[in-house]
Amino acid sequence: MKPVIRVVDLWKKYSETGNGNSAALRGTNLEVVTGELIALYGKSGSGKTTLLNILAGLDHPSSGRVEIEGYDLTSMGEHYRTCLRRSRIGFVFQFFNLLPTLNAFENVMLSLELLGKADRKAALTSLRNVGLEGMEERFPHELSGGEQQRVAIARALVKEPRIILADEPTGNLDSHTSEQVLELLTRQCREKGTTLIMASHSPLTFSHVDRTLQLVDGIVSELSFPREFQT
Repeated sequence: MKPVIRVVDLWKKYSETGNGNSAALRGTNLEVVTGELIALYGKSGSGKTTLLNILAGLDHPSSGRVEIEGYDLTSMGEHYRTCLRRSRIGFVFQFFNLLPTLNAFENVMLSLELLGKADRKAALTSLRNVGLEGMEERFPHELSGGEQQRVAIARALVKEPRIILADEPTGNLDSHTSEQVLELLTRQCREKGTTLIMASHSPLTFSHVDRTLQLVDGIVSELSFPREFQT
């Protein structure tokens, strides 16, 4: 099966005054097939966010190649990367990134409006699918952290992207709410056949995905289960 995401020898270097070059990614290689659910495990600062941002076209690699559904993201201009991101990629952030002046319904609708598809029914259905029916008119400050993350998931899924990138989606939640959000996100992706890459430093994610990858010192490796959590 042809990979929906393909990363070849990806490097991301940052210059630090007095310390030469520091690389967040060091020759990363990765292939993900359609519908696969992946946990990207690593400590804070291991390069997880950098990798997701590059996959989403939000950041540029120093070298290497990134293909999304066969499109070479690294050779595209900013306009085409934006179009690809809006139409094919959904992003779920740790701190929700909801617009505080918009209610739950409006935050979800915005994702469709950016595509020129202002479908009210789709937005309402997406909120219902994440258990927020009846909360459409509530603003972010009127919602709990778990509810805000559900809105963020609804916003990412409403445009029916081929890929969801989730950056520490439970990092700002307690363990009980984290389990609920993980179950919801992975179930929705499985039902829709959506590919998911979920960056996390929490072992809670392992039982919800098909494959776990570890990112250490900018290098991705396959991991069946982290040694420190084996019993």
